[in-house]
Amino acid sequence: MSPHRIAVIGAGMAAARFARQLTTHSGPEDIELTLYGAEPDAPYNRTLLTEVLTGRYADVDLPYGPGTTLRTGTEVVALDTGARKLVLADGEHTAYDTLVLATGASPVRPPLPGSRTPDGGLLGGVHVLRTLADCRRLAAAAARATRAVVIGGGVLGVSAARALATLGPHVEIVHNETHLMDRHLDAQSAAALRHQLTGLGIGTHPGEEARALHGTGRVTAVELADGSQLSADLVLLTCGVRPRTRLARAAGLDVRHGIVVDDRLATSAPDIHALGDCAEHRGVVHGLADPAWRQADTLAALLSGADPHARYTGTRPPTRLTAGPVHLAAFGDPAAEHHGDHEVLRLADATRGTHKKLVRHGDRLAGAVLLGDLTTLGDLLAVWQRDEDLPADPLYLIHEGARP
Repeated sequence: MSPHRIAVIGAGMAAARFARQLTTHSGPEDIELTLYGAEPDAPYNRTLLTEVLTGRYADVDLPYGPGTTLRTGTEVVALDTGARKLVLADGEHTAYDTLVLATGASPVRPPLPGSRTPDGGLLGGVHVLRTLADCRRLAAAAARATRAVVIGGGVLGVSAARALATLGPHVEIVHNETHLMDRHLDAQSAAALRHQLTGLGIGTHPGEEARALHGTGRVTAVELADGSQLSADLVLLTCGVRPRTRLARAAGLDVRHGIVVDDRLATSAPDIHALGDCAEHRGVVHGLADPAWRQADTLAALLSGADPHARYTGTRPPTRLTAGPVHLAAFGDPAAEHHGDHEVLRLADATRGTHKKLVRHGDRLAGAVLLGDLTTLGDLLAVWQRDEDLPADPLYLIHEGARP
């Protein structure tokens, strides 16, 4: 009997986890597993790219399971779902029995005037950070730069700004929302983060919009909406990511923001699944490592037969940021405190540089922010993820060393 052919488009974190789990559950004679990665590198931990940038890590490779065929530098350009074949960039057609889409996401490149060259490429000195290749180019550029501007003050923007600052250039963050990390933090918590960044010599411009880039051949300045300019010989765009759905859409699969999947990670086409940053489950595209790994575990259990009843019902992961001395974790709705039936408790220690926020709704934990001291994160997450009652004195959960 011929082995079952499973093709995975993508060789990132979700794909590597899926392959490792699948090969753990299945015998080598049962499946023929192939990962198709457009990047030249083997699977690696993308969440550590800013640490690679600083030089803290050199090896971030991920294991992907024995017996797996890895084809790096191999772009899939089309799907023939009727014939169950993939079309590769070199014209090769290759067959599959089951297909997994783990195509990930692409960095958003905002339509900033002056950011593009006539051929559509990025202006010299302008970078994105999504791949190891991006990281290598950025590290080389940062070693020569004197003034860097990071456009986008989300998790990646803040982490990358800190990494760049360790490489020499003066760094400033421009963020068009009212405060940094607005998707995860309230204004007061973001102010505490901003204070820490200022102490590290990183300038921040929340509520400012980058209107244009200046420079002939290479960037020289970032123009803000008020007409002022920030000098720059390096600009990093950290304006979010967009799920890669082109292949799925062209093949007629159901696509909204991401590739729509059910609790079995199945798409609208027979024997085609999706997971990771490209997948939309119950209306949510997570774009985080923990949900992607849980999806990979679920799909591996299903396809191997190890657990025919396995289902992915969603994940409530925290957002974590570790950027040198800046340590932050947040979960829940950052705007929850504005709901009339929520209570906010805070502890701050300016001397130690810590800021802690806990939001409760009745007897339940609705969210939290920990900045500077993550000692109690595990306890808080356990209460939140299990939807347990809070203790009588919830401040106990954010005191250092607390154990409920």
